[in-house]
Amino acid sequence: MEEALFTVNNVWMMICTALVFLMHLGFSLLEIGLTRQKNTINILFKNVFILCIGLILYALIGFNLMYPGSFIWGGVLPDYFVDLFGLSLPENGLTADYAGGGYTYWTDFLFQGMFAATAATIVSGAVAERVKLGAFMVFTLVYVGLVYPIVGSWKWGLGWLDQLGFYDFAGSTLVHSVGGWAALVAIWLLGARIGKFKKDGSIGAIPGHNMPFATAGVFILWLGWFGFNGGSVLSADPGATSLVLVTTCVAAASGGMSAFLVSLFKYKQYDLSMFLNGVLGGLVGITAGADLMSVTDAIVIGFIAGALIVLGVALIDRIKLDDPVGAIAVHLICGIWGTLAVGIFGDLAGWAQLGYQAIGVVAVGATCVLSAYAIIKTLKSTVGIRVSSEEEQDGLDIHEHGMDAYPDFRLNQH
Repeated sequence: MEEALFTVNNVWMMICTALVFLMHLGFSLLEIGLTRQKNTINILFKNVFILCIGLILYALIGFNLMYPGSFIWGGVLPDYFVDLFGLSLPENGLTADYAGGGYTYWTDFLFQGMFAATAATIVSGAVAERVKLGAFMVFTLVYVGLVYPIVGSWKWGLGWLDQLGFYDFAGSTLVHSVGGWAALVAIWLLGARIGKFKKDGSIGAIPGHNMPFATAGVFILWLGWFGFNGGSVLSADPGATSLVLVTTCVAAASGGMSAFLVSLFKYKQYDLSMFLNGVLGGLVGITAGADLMSVTDAIVIGFIAGALIVLGVALIDRIKLDDPVGAIAVHLICGIWGTLAVGIFGDLAGWAQLGYQAIGVVAVGATCVLSAYAIIKTLKSTVGIRVSSEEEQDGLDIHEHGMDAYPDFRLNQH
């Protein structure tokens, strides 16, 4: 019986790993859909690179940084000298004794490795259409290789945030906000795209070239989130997994409806891009506490997240920051909201828990902002982070890749 349960749990975790892998296709389609066709290959290249280098870095150092053998200084930093370099299979790594009978060591690594690459993918969308590819790749190496696993170890590696009482079920803070904070710093240092903010103070609309792609990307992401949150149960427990899938799904639906309604009220238009980002905002918002919430809790959390999407996008524009895909509103603002919601709704709700959640938000935010600033500012001062105005206006596909995503359809290039 124990062996059968172990097998079922492991198969479920592998299915969830595949679903999270599929999310990278969703991110790719969403990003290219919401940006101009002349930068399509550049965005796709970045997304392929992020997944490839993310998995390699996580295998070499990230996994052992995030789940170290011991902790020093009260869990503030992992002990870097204990099994740091490379995956080393523990004696019980392929048996039901590992991870409480949930899954094997290799499944554990692969599932967590899929999460690691997501943080840099969030940044990719925010800096689209004007970042130097080489500089972005260097940033990814450092941020995914070091910053993400160290911050993740504070909670998921049983570090100081875990000991404090901070809760983040599947990564509203540890994945989405980690990427969101870096994206915020990046677009501030990078500057807006040419034509986004006009001299008279008005905002220039730069529409995406393929809303069908963007829509397909969101549906794929929604599907992938069943693995993202469902796999975070870390077993195939019927009650726990089914509850998580339900709360995840209804929060997404509620977030989409809220963003659609708020944007209709505010702009008097049926805005598809707001609708789509509202779905994602609901998903990010429920991720921190998907296993703790009732259905009504999840609907309320998603609804507030959807409203925050519309208000967040407007705020980012108002402070003259250029985020082509709405990554800051989706991943940072809704990530913060979802993390704090654990202290307001569900099984852990209370003032003490809300305080723990706020401490986690601030600690992770400060660390990520300082780290991202140090990395990107160094790149800006040395090799540069922004392409020339000529390259930006012609498109990165031609200048950095020497090819066109649609060679027979060179319309709407600008």
